[in-house]
Parts: sequence; structure tokens; C-alpha cells
Amino acid sequence: MLFKSALATGLLAADAAARCASPAPSAQQLAKARQFGVLEAELLQTGASTDKGPVEIDVYMHSVSANPSHLLSDKAFKDQFDVLAGTLVSYGFHMNLVKTARTVNAEWGNPDNVLTMQKALRQGHYRDLNLYFVDKIDDQNNTGSCYLPDIAPEGTDEFFRDGCLLLYGSEPGGALGPGYNLGKTAIHEFGHWLGLMHTFEGGCTGKGDGIADTPAQESASSGCPVGRDSCPTMPGLDPIHNFMDYSNDDCYESFTPDQKARMHSSWNHYRAGK
Repeated sequence: MLFKSALATGLLAADAAARCASPAPSAQQLAKARQFGVLEAELLQTGASTDKGPVEIDVYMHSVSANPSHLLSDKAFKDQFDVLAGTLVSYGFHMNLVKTARTVNAEWGNPDNVLTMQKALRQGHYRDLNLYFVDKIDDQNNTGSCYLPDIAPEGTDEFFRDGCLLLYGSEPGGALGPGYNLGKTAIHEFGHWLGLMHTFEGGCTGKGDGIADTPAQESASSGCPVGRDSCPTMPGLDPIHNFMDYSNDDCYESFTPDQKARMHSSWNHYRAGK
């Protein structure tokens, strides 16, 4: 209510604790989330929905590394896409894989050069999803990063930054190993791409993640801590199986109905027709 990994001799460090380097929501994004929440509650009372039917999303997948052996194979691209598409179809999003591409470039392996990479490689419009598999996202060993949607005219830095960074090895069967290599980092980051915050946003106080049916959560989960209740004075156990927590891939299971509604709100407002 971010994703971590450390690639050392092809293995995930055992003490990995973070997951996602996505920037914190701005005041404007928090305010818009509250507006969405009011609208979604009103629609729910009338039996209506923000879901206007299946949403078609074109996907472009990039693999970038200084090391040719770290470029995703055709099978790895397909396996990752299948995990993403197979999950999201249940929430009204139909993914269409348009293109995969591999690039050998040593400079783009530096997190400081991410925007340069995106300006060179990004495909499609603001409504299209670009996924970039890279060797390093930041110095905190995160496994993913994705900006929340915003007003981003084509050609601006905000437009080019749109898209999700994924750590090489987080794809299904990847080098990060058990807990982080089932391809579900991409699902977590897709949630950000359509406006979802972490389930632990705001902790046990405040407005949290702005989603009514995700229980309050003091901090990110690690592993799969069944029965965890970090906000014991608030209703519900921690949503450890939610894609927007920090649990292991094999613990991730679902988005909530209200998260589905929020993703469709974000799509309709920020991306549809853009």
C-alpha cells in the first residue's frame, strides 16, 4: 500500500530489503487520488464503475546492458509478457506486445543516464507501456521503478520518463533467484504506471494509499509474513498478498476491487487517447 535486489555473481543478496525506486507521490498526485476516491465511491453507490470495458495497451519491451549475456532472450521476453498480460486481463487490461529490442550500451547502465536512454529508446504514445530491463536501477539495490501518471505532453522530459525500469534477473526464471524471479516486479510497477501507491503509503495514520479496501500498513512487508498486523488498532491484517506491497514474488496474488477502479480512473484521466 518499491523493489529490491542485489545482483552478485548472479544471485540476490539474502538481506535485500527494498524493492522499488519509484518517486514518492507529489502533493498534486495525492490530491488527485483523493478526488478519484470520491468519484469511485459515488459510482459504487449507484452500481456504476470507472471500468468502461476492456482497455487495450500496447507494450514495448527493451533489454539494455553493457554485457551482451545480460540481454533477455526471446523466451525471457515472452515469459515476462505472459506473466504481465495473464495477470492484468483479470482487471480489464488487454496487453498487446508490439516490439522487443536489445541494446548493448555501457553508458546507459549508469542510473544517471536513464533519461538519455529513454529519450533514445521510448516508443509509442503516453498510453503505451515501455518496459526497460537494465543491470542497475540505483545504489539501493531496487528491482523496479516507475513514475506515477501525470500530465506529460509528448516531447517533454516527463513524457520520456514515463515507463518502468526492471532489474535484469527479475524476469521469470531470472538470475535474482527465488523470491524475486517470477516476473511480478513488472506487475508491481504497472500498478504505479496506472496510479497505484504502495499499500504502506502513510503508515498507520493519515490518508494512506487513498484506496478504501487496502488495510492500513505501517511499513513494507518482506518475504511472506502471514498474519502480519503492523497497525493493530486499525481494521484488517497487512495486505501481504497485494501486488503493491513489498512481499516476495511467490507471495503476490492480487489487486483489490478498489485498486482496479483506481487503475481505470487513472487510465481514463491520464492515458486514454493520449
